[in-house]
Amino acid sequence: MHALIVVAHPDPRSKTLGIAMQVAEGIIASEQGHSFEVADLAAEGFDPRFTSSDIAAHLRTSTPPDDVVAEQERIDRADALILVYPVYWWSMPALLKGWIDRVFANGWAYEEGPGLKLKKNLHRLPVHLIAIGGASERTYARHGYFGAMKTQIDHGIFDYCGAPVKTSELLLDSKTPDLKSLMHAARSIGAKVFPVSEQKVA
Repeated sequence: MHALIVVAHPDPRSKTLGIAMQVAEGIIASEQGHSFEVADLAAEGFDPRFTSSDIAAHLRTSTPPDDVVAEQERIDRADALILVYPVYWWSMPALLKGWIDRVFANGWAYEEGPGLKLKKNLHRLPVHLIAIGGASERTYARHGYFGAMKTQIDHGIFDYCGAPVKTSELLLDSKTPDLKSLMHAARSIGAKVFPVSEQKVA
């Protein structure tokens, strides 16, 4: 089975990318023939701006831009989607949000329009969310930030498209201050992306 790991961080030496690679190691460690692809949005220069061409695609008056179609095809090839990102202002970075704004488009991720009942198209795509935060667990709990993130992202984005969120983790420096422990946690998440019971029979 194949996983697409999407990373949004401008620094190629970031902890975010390191965690993403540990998730990838966990995926392939089972020796079940699983594979992965890392979509490093910053390194690839993905344009997150939602322009008039994206609006036209949303209204179904034009086909989606080529870069959006390429990303949709990448997701279509995957058996699981994994997003790894730092928490910026209690949400995901603008780069990743822009990727979702443009790629999870009407007509592909879902279908809606005047007189049409919402159709969710991504039931087949399990999603794993790994957010990396710098604040304390107490801060997230006291202000309800993580709950708000789950409402906004897990429910507001992926449930709207029908994609089941299988993992929604918040990795905190304060909870696992040792980098080795943080990487171990990421690898453990990767190892559970494709449970044996869900693997395809050859």
